[in-house]
Amino acid sequence: MRAWPSARVWPYGRVWRVRSSARARVAVVAGLLLCTTAVLPVLPAQAAGTPGPYAFAPGARSVTGATGTADAEPLTPGATYKSSLPSVGEIHYRLDLDATSDVYVSVTAVPPLGSGIYAGDGINVSVRDAAGRTCSQDRETFGVVHSPRPIAAWGARETSVNRPRCESAGTYDVIVERVGTAESAPDTWDLELFATSEPPLKQTGETNAPEVWNSASPAPLTGEGERRVGGSGFASAVPVGQGAWTADIEPGRTLFYKVPLDWGRQLYATAELGSSKGGDGYAVGALNLSLYNPVRGFVDDASANYDGRRKAAELDPLPPVAYENRYAGPDKLSAMRFAGSYYLVVHLAAEVAERYGEGPFELTLRVREEGSAQAGPGYAGESEPGDVFHVSAAERQAVAGGAAGTGGGGDDAAMTVLAASGIGAGTLVLVVLGVWMVVARRRVGVG
Repeated sequence: MRAWPSARVWPYGRVWRVRSSARARVAVVAGLLLCTTAVLPVLPAQAAGTPGPYAFAPGARSVTGATGTADAEPLTPGATYKSSLPSVGEIHYRLDLDATSDVYVSVTAVPPLGSGIYAGDGINVSVRDAAGRTCSQDRETFGVVHSPRPIAAWGARETSVNRPRCESAGTYDVIVERVGTAESAPDTWDLELFATSEPPLKQTGETNAPEVWNSASPAPLTGEGERRVGGSGFASAVPVGQGAWTADIEPGRTLFYKVPLDWGRQLYATAELGSSKGGDGYAVGALNLSLYNPVRGFVDDASANYDGRRKAAELDPLPPVAYENRYAGPDKLSAMRFAGSYYLVVHLAAEVAERYGEGPFELTLRVREEGSAQAGPGYAGESEPGDVFHVSAAERQAVAGGAAGTGGGGDDAAMTVLAASGIGAGTLVLVVLGVWMVVARRRVGVG
């Protein structure tokens, strides 16, 4: 083996005497590589495998549901919380409210992957005043889609001349409980709670729901769609507007989109599942399209069975967005009471994989808007959070340019951080090696 000389002659007549051994050099480089590894972020386990069933809002506060009202933890309008729901028994949270604002609490339930789901399984959310009188109650179940997926129910404390109960200031009780049958799986579900306040109006106007609106479905949009991958939760929902939008979806996956709607605008939406390249059989409730309003209150949904051919789930026509819709009788009409971002949530049932494989399958979301934008009702204050009941310029720009992130519920963002960190770490190695070289040269004698 050829031995390294004790000195090397460099151009310009300089001699660099190598004082460190080869072993020392290897040790230094190895140490630098260890440092490089140390600065790389540790990604969630799901980034390299199957995505989780739901991406919770970044910074969501942890809160524990109490077994009674005495030790119930408070929910503050404008904040998002993460909690859990046992299979049996009620859990309680607290709202401390004034006498003028309407306050809403949306509860998103997330069963674990692989959980057994029956048609009657779901959640019930109610709000009661200090005297135990019910202010609101909402129950949502999985219905024909026997596949674990995020579902949401909402509760409200409203103050209006039409609903005099629960209009006083004070402490209110938010109650969440599971509904189901004796066959329901005894597992714990994750919860995301989102509390919102809506200020009163400057002037009291009409207190009746609009009686006339266009209930006919327009001609469906046709043509190829623009690719727009949905998010994995309400907080990461990807904005879309009128048009056709495509993505890949796997069985068991749920994608979240949001559509900014002004006052007076009317929304129509259809989700289409492409044909399969193989497999056979009939999957009941394979594709589900759900609509939620800006406070994440359930509006309506539609499902489609699947036999390997292209199928579509289409929402029934809904009224234009109007403040007065809250006085309508049917829930799906009264839920169209706010301007802001409406959420389209698409789920492909896990059972599809049993008959047609793991996919992915082609999803096309067709969105149409009708009606002229109108002025708002005139709020006497700000909502909490402050960007809920209007459509901002940034939201319009995001719809046009797809600026709202990757839609992967955090995985793509994590990969971006990883790439940036990797580049930074590589640069760090080069810089440290360069400094080491300069220091070594300065310490050497010149012969």
